[in-house]
Order: sequence, then structure tokens, then C-alpha cells
Amino acid sequence: MNLITTNEALQTFCQALKKHPFITVDLEFLREHTYYAKLCLIQIGSLDECAIIDPLSENLNLDVFFEILQDQNITKVFHSGRQDIEILYLLSGKIPTPVFDSQVAAMVLGFGESISYENLVRHILHIELDKSSRLTDWSRRPLSDAQLQYALSDVTHLVPIYQELCSRLKESKRQSWVKEEMKILCSPHTYDINPDEIWMRIRHRSHNPRFLTLLRELAAWRERRSQTKNTPRQSYIKDDMLLQITSVCPQTPEQLSAIRSLRKDISGGKLGAEILEVIKHFMEIPETDYVIPPKEKPLPGKKTALLELLKLLLRIKSNQEGVVARLIADDDDLLKFTNNQDKGLTFLKGWRYEIFGQDALALRNGEILISYNPTKHCIEFERKTQDSVSQEND
Repeated sequence: MNLITTNEALQTFCQALKKHPFITVDLEFLREHTYYAKLCLIQIGSLDECAIIDPLSENLNLDVFFEILQDQNITKVFHSGRQDIEILYLLSGKIPTPVFDSQVAAMVLGFGESISYENLVRHILHIELDKSSRLTDWSRRPLSDAQLQYALSDVTHLVPIYQELCSRLKESKRQSWVKEEMKILCSPHTYDINPDEIWMRIRHRSHNPRFLTLLRELAAWRERRSQTKNTPRQSYIKDDMLLQITSVCPQTPEQLSAIRSLRKDISGGKLGAEILEVIKHFMEIPETDYVIPPKEKPLPGKKTALLELLKLLLRIKSNQEGVVARLIADDDDLLKFTNNQDKGLTFLKGWRYEIFGQDALALRNGEILISYNPTKHCIEFERKTQDSVSQEND
């Protein structure tokens, strides 16, 4: 077991990594009691060796490792790497590049939606992982050999998995598809959190501008407080309670304390005072600056059939191409497309357009026929001629 706890050992290991075309990366971290994740272990794998870096070791400087993450000659392989990349970005100020996400690649190759690492290992390597150390507190020291070995397995198996996925992507000529998806993972905008936009993540049914504006102000206050105190946002006030406060819009301590289920230590304490201050500020916002609810065009009854046909087309194309349907488009995308709201729809460009978007446009324009071939037992598509389309329109 190569457990790296000194700067000398880290320097030697990172120097050896420079000769490899790719490395596998995984992190163990805790964030149940903090806003920002606490990094506890860094596991690295390669074709020759693997190691665990202990970032909690005294005086360990990770800069040499961060340099490896920026080496353009080394692909950094993650599985479901969004959280890991976010942590590395916040620690180093830079996003690892280039990257490869095995979960995304597996979805492109038809392994299913958001396939877990455990299932991918089972499908490709026919190995059952030992998950007995899954609930380990990775911040505790010392860690047992069994715990360290469990952590290391998250990168050792990823080496042959990456090679197999690359082989299948090359065979299916879909390397560019995954490369396109990696642009999202490598964009700083993916990880930059704007407190003023957090309210959009909270589920609600209101389209009232006043309600939405107060929700925006309260959610932003909670987010900034969580960031400053490094405490999970839900530990202060959960979403459902935030919505209740927004609905009531209390302006006095008495009105705040009257809200059902709101803890007395909140209503009568510092948090309560801060909430009332936010509401006081909200009351000074002119109505012209309120949140403008998105204008959702109602779907006319005559277009319901088109929406159902688009869903059918998506399922057919997904099955034919062996790609997870949600990776191509979701129900919201199809609804917007049905209403001719095409701006920003990802399936109208790139590889998604090739396998689905162009046929979706043809379907919406009445230029394509879908039929079942009983001899070949498959769905077939037939493009209409321009003359036939013109005659139908007449």
C-alpha cells in the first residue's frame, strides 16, 4: 500500500505520473456538517502503480499534484466526477484538464442512466466490489488497511474500465460525443455558485412575482450565511420552512414566531432577526425589480399528439443508437420544442442533432413518416418528398 504522507514521497510519485497518458482519480471527502467538502483522501491510479495521498497529513503541500491535474498530456479519468472536480477546483483555483468521465461515457455507450461505479465494474470486469467500508469516516486516523484498500479500488479498476470504454467509443466513433460532454465538466460556470440564483433550485408552484422575489432574497441570505459559516444550508432552515416564511412574509418577531413548525430558537434568536432584516430589505424593492416569472406557453390540445410522437421518437432513437434517452433530451426540452421554443436546446446541435434533432425537426415539419416493418421487426423512418408535403399543406 503506497500511502503518501510527505512532500518528498508526493514529489517522487507525481514525477512518475508524468510518463503516463492517463491517470485515474477519486476523492474521499465529508460534507455532512459543512458547506464546503472536507477533502480526506486522494486516490490515484495508473498503468504501473497506484497510491493514496493523505491531504490531512501535517505540512503536506499539494501544489505538485495540482500541477499534474493541469498537464495537457495526461487525461484525468473520473467516475461521476462532478463533485470531485468541484473540490479540486475550489482548492486549487483551476479545473483539471483534460478529463474523461466514465459514467458519461457509459451513458453514451448505452450502459444505462447514471450507472454506478460498482455496476460498471460488474458489467465490464465481472468483479464484485467489497462495499463493507462504504460508510467509513474518512477524516479519522489511522485508517485500516481494509479501508485504504477499499478506497484504492475506486481507481485501480477504473484503469481497465477506461481502456475498455475508449475502445468501444473508438469502435462506435463516439469519442467526439464524450469530448463534447466534457466541456461542461471543465467549465468554471458549472461550479460557480451565485447565491441570487439558488432560489431556482427550490421546488415550488408559485408564479407570483412578489413571492418569487422574497424567495430569492431569503435563499440568497441563507446561501451566503452558509458559505461564511461553512455550514450546510439545510442546517439553518430547510427548503419547506423557507417557503412557509416566504408565503407568510412576517414583518415582526410575533408574526415570525407564529409560523407553524418554526423552531423557537430560530424565531426568537439571531437567525430570526436576520430573516426579518431580509424581509425589511425586500419591502423596499420596487415592484419593477421583482422577479419576472418565466412565461410558459400552454400546450394547445392539438399539439399534444406531436409531443407524444416526439417522446416516441426519442425512445426509438435512444434504443437504436444505444444512448441513454435523458442524455439526448428530457421532457422539458421536448415540451419547449413542441412550442417552437428552440433557443438553447442542446439536441439541435452537435451529436444530438445527428441522431435525434434533425429527425425531430422533420417530424415537427411533417416531413417524416414512422412505421413498423413486420418482416424486419423494426421501426423505420421515411422522408416525405417536398411535393407531398406541399400538397398536404394545400
